[in-house]
Amino acid sequence: MLIKKFEPTSTGLCRLTPDQGAVFYVRREYLPGFDFDSLFAGAEFESEGEISLLLDAGLASLVELKAITYLGRCEQCRFNLTNKLIQKGYEKKYIAMALDFLESKNLLSDRRFASAWLNSRKTNHYEGRTRLSAELASRGIGREVAAGALDEFFQENDEEELCRKAYEKLYKNGKRDEKLVAALMKAGFSYKLVKCIINEAVGNAI
Repeated sequence: MLIKKFEPTSTGLCRLTPDQGAVFYVRREYLPGFDFDSLFAGAEFESEGEISLLLDAGLASLVELKAITYLGRCEQCRFNLTNKLIQKGYEKKYIAMALDFLESKNLLSDRRFASAWLNSRKTNHYEGRTRLSAELASRGIGREVAAGALDEFFQENDEEELCRKAYEKLYKNGKRDEKLVAALMKAGFSYKLVKCIINEAVGNAI
């Protein structure tokens, strides 16, 4: 492979134009153990190993560029972003390389996603810690990350008040007695808190 052009960019990606085949990008971080300074216009690589490393770096860079388009729209978690990239036909090996790099630069953050998701979720849902924790887990958010995001969320949002609003909504929709209790617990509120809110409502109605 003969490198006809080597063009660094402001993002750290370098645009390579080979003598044969399509133009592609590489990044130093995708070439560990490779002499990056050996890349320049006019450089020639004959070793299959070196050519393979360059092509791998090119594929990881391609995944990175696609991932950035998703991140530009909204916060993403690694689990969901991985699945989206797999559905687009990218290989897991290159996805892992690209997402590791994006996480290292804090461009991809499960903690930031969790906080954004929780704040978005509360707009149309009244849910307790248990349900929200399960929802985050289903999105691949680790226990410690989820716990930190939930602690922060409930510092700003009173779980008791959320339970009270959930009760009012469910009561308005016709839920009563055991069905009301079950629905509130399904929404993630503890039995103790549910009974407290129901007793409070009954007391206010007298």
